[in-house]
Amino acid sequence: MDISSTGLRVLRQIAESGSFTAAATRLGYTQSAVSRQAAALERSAGTALFERRPDGVRLTPAGLTLLRHARTILDCLSAAERDLTGTVSRTELVRLGLFLSAGAAILPLALTRLAATDPQITVTTTEGTTPSLVRALRAGSIDLAVLTSRPPHRPLDGESPRLHDETVMDTELVVAVPSTGEFAGRTAVHVDELIDVPWIAAPASNAEPLLGVWPGLPGRPDVVHCARDWLTKLQLVAGGFGVTTVPSRLSPVLPPGVSLLHVEGAPPEIRRVLVARLPGRPTPAITAVTRAIASTT
Repeated sequence: MDISSTGLRVLRQIAESGSFTAAATRLGYTQSAVSRQAAALERSAGTALFERRPDGVRLTPAGLTLLRHARTILDCLSAAERDLTGTVSRTELVRLGLFLSAGAAILPLALTRLAATDPQITVTTTEGTTPSLVRALRAGSIDLAVLTSRPPHRPLDGESPRLHDETVMDTELVVAVPSTGEFAGRTAVHVDELIDVPWIAAPASNAEPLLGVWPGLPGRPDVVHCARDWLTKLQLVAGGFGVTTVPSRLSPVLPPGVSLLHVEGAPPEIRRVLVARLPGRPTPAITAVTRAIASTT
């Protein structure tokens, strides 16, 4: 096969982003350039590497096989570049991905403990939803991911071999409300009382649920503000502009003016926090970061 490093980077980015359009945006290419690289890869491989679907693009089994080798090749090229330029790092790098609320609840404490136990390890972080972080793991763009799942806790994706994951904690989903107003002084709310309240939620997509609305809410929610950033959501709650769901583990970092209520009249919503990586033996640095994350419970 005659495959360029550019082609392998395009393959990795398509696998991570799930579409040609998103891959082009992240790489700074036109969509037609990405499509040409994809077609050239398939010609060189002599088989289909991409499965075009209504909800995006997935790699075929052959594409996943090439991706596995692409990660190794691109890592070797990066190492060669560092050697040639004399920029060999004196620290061990771990690229960590986190779902959107883990940054506030887990990351600072984990990094503090890691700095005390393994100061030679450098961690870089990126935020994303669980589906996007799983794609990034498969693509080799991150080394480790803090993810969340809901019952019945199915495998994180349908690819083989399965990702290696470890449970960090289970946490209850609750509702964040203004400390003043109709819910002032309460510790619980019946699900029927939440039908007509204004909600603050994260934008939804075909692959991801609407984040911030109670999952078992009867009827259509009245979403008045859309925001992904948790600080924005909680400040809007504090200002009395709506309510939103949050994991109970966020209670230590709530801004003034926000209270948390348990929801009655509906099954409890439990969210599991996981640390996931590619299968196989982890590096000592990945093991150390995993241990630091697990110690935050």
